[in-house]
Amino acid sequence: MDLNEDINSDKNQSSEAPLSPPNTSQSAPLKSNVDDRTQESSENQKLPSLRKIIKREGRVIEALPNAFFKVLLDDNKEITGFLSGKMRLNRIKILPGDKVTLEMTEYDMGKGRIVYRLK
Repeated sequence: MDLNEDINSDKNQSSEAPLSPPNTSQSAPLKSNVDDRTQESSENQKLPSLRKIIKREGRVIEALPNAFFKVLLDDNKEITGFLSGKMRLNRIKILPGDKVTLEMTEYDMGKGRIVYRLK
């Protein structure tokens, strides 16, 4: 009978302190990691750009495959220009003879990104 009494006493002890989930209505809302990541990315966007971008204007001489173009700059240099992603998405057509604005880096002056078609 001692064994039964021990089991009953264990049941009584466990019923005294029932386990229940914590009440979340009174606790402070939890911060999600997603909010922290968006705050970090917005802070990174505030930093100045380290790349130096040079804007130039020119006239398209020839259309090449895959949205590449031969462009004659205003200072009579001929470079290869490629269409920017936004212009591809918006399906802006570039034809030979169009005046365009290009962005180039100081590292490769022979290639440029076409970012705007002038009228």
